[in-house]
Amino acid sequence: MEPIADSEIERILVVTAHPDDCDFGAAGTIAKWSAAGIKVSYCICTNGDQGGEDPSVPRDEMPKIRQREQRDAGKVVGVEDITFLNYRDGWLVPTIELRKDIVRQIRITRPQRMLIQSPDRNWDRLFASHPDHMAAGEAAIQAVYPDSRNPFAFEDLLKDEGLEPWRVQEVWVMSTQNPDHYVDITDVFDKKMKALDAHVSQTAHNPNLEKMVREWGEKNAAANNLAEGKIAEVFKIVNTN
Repeated sequence: MEPIADSEIERILVVTAHPDDCDFGAAGTIAKWSAAGIKVSYCICTNGDQGGEDPSVPRDEMPKIRQREQRDAGKVVGVEDITFLNYRDGWLVPTIELRKDIVRQIRITRPQRMLIQSPDRNWDRLFASHPDHMAAGEAAIQAVYPDSRNPFAFEDLLKDEGLEPWRVQEVWVMSTQNPDHYVDITDVFDKKMKALDAHVSQTAHNPNLEKMVREWGEKNAAANNLAEGKIAEVFKIVNTN
């Protein structure tokens, strides 16, 4: 499906399970959106406390570390509006409470487009289908439809917080097994890597990170008939009207 033209988009909300998910999945695309003058906001569902490679780091310190890393990564791609919902890492499920928290962020940021994780398991790339990823994706798409647009869903958001219903026009799904849209990120690949490198606790241990991420992107590009050496990120486009 062809997406809405970026020129018609003013605001985008990205919802992911963990700090760094948006950068692995879409940092290049997000950098392009920001450069085009679109305001991009992040909503990160968990506190990331199961992440990291260093066993000497106390678990109660990890959320602060990962939030700082995500803010640093966001700056690389032009994103400074970041909300952390602070659900427990590894325990995320698509509850009514999570759904409501995402609806709140939708009504606050009023995005025409959202970028979410896939609620479906990707059997070709199992690690893309972390249970938290699928839970965040399921809660996010439920928040888009039917809740964020419905004045009778979570009525206290309107009555007590003054948050008017909002209809998201389009959803981009990353890490899906059946993408139907690509973005050529060759010219901003350096920004994607700089954003990923900002997640020091997650990526500093991997000397092959750039090679791995480049190979993913080149595979995506080849699947979409781009020239050799090109790098792409891929998505499934969902029209919500």
